[in-house]
Amino acid sequence: MKKVILGSVLMLALSISFVSCREAADKAKSATDEAGAAMEQAGEDAKEMGSDAMDKASEAGSEAMDKAAEAGEDIKAGAEDAASDLKSKAEAAGDDIKAKANDAAGDMKAKAEAAGDDIKTKANDAADDVKAKAKAAIN
Repeated sequence: MKKVILGSVLMLALSISFVSCREAADKAKSATDEAGAAMEQAGEDAKEMGSDAMDKASEAGSEAMDKAAEAGEDIKAGAEDAASDLKSKAEAAGDDIKAKANDAAGDMKAKAEAAGDDIKTKANDAADDVKAKAKAAIN
């Protein structure tokens, strides 16, 4: 009778451990999926903002060139300088956007890794508790 009771307690402890570990693994997978989706969305947003900035810069440069052709050679030379400056500023803005998107992606990755480590630690702690309780029950 004693063996049956101890066997039942051991089976109960093992089943709780497996369920807890499965839940921890599911949570880790979910956190990883969410982090990946967030990084992908951040990349898409950065790409879209860079594209919009380049379109606006291109439109502004085109308008500047049209006005310069109408006004004459002196104004044309000044407009070319302004267009070059505008292009370099647009490129700098695109680089800033790209850097910020990379920083955001890095932060998301770090948070996802931290969450995964936390889940892993909790799962290990739960497994250790189950083992300790099982040993205590056996004794």
